[in-house]
Amino acid sequence: MPNAIRIYVKYVEIVNYRVGRFAMYLIFVLMGVLLYSSISKTFFMPSLWTLEVAQFTMVAYYILGGPYAMQLDDHVRMDLLYENWSPKTKAAVDAVTILFLLFYLGVLLHGGILSTEYAIKYGERSYSSWAPYMAPIKILMCFGILLMILQSVAVFFKDIAKVLEKEI
Repeated sequence: MPNAIRIYVKYVEIVNYRVGRFAMYLIFVLMGVLLYSSISKTFFMPSLWTLEVAQFTMVAYYILGGPYAMQLDDHVRMDLLYENWSPKTKAAVDAVTILFLLFYLGVLLHGGILSTEYAIKYGERSYSSWAPYMAPIKILMCFGILLMILQSVAVFFKDIAKVLEKEI
């Protein structure tokens, strides 16, 4: 494989590894928010912000952790036929199917960017009583989708290399 592809895969995987390791700890933030919510509802006045902060934290956990899960090959896969195939056949099928994923992620990113532009331009807020601005979470979602696209391209290159018997 060309050196540029090797460098691309190396750096995308470094970035996604670090972002994914950071995202792993968001589960503790989520647990803290939910614990605070439970305690405040039981003993004090219920907080207005806890539900949405928990939702935003879960979005960040999921969106930022996705590329890392893909990098580790820990994502969910239908193993009905796939498990019995050779590694080269798996890589060939993955190289084709990842093109559909890239199309989907491209459409998702396009919609996310348009939605983020709207949120920034008009100061979009949530319709809850707390009414936080929506732009920060939409920016984070676009960043996570972009990381997933970059990781998908890296996995595509690795699959092509495996089919050609030239490991990256």
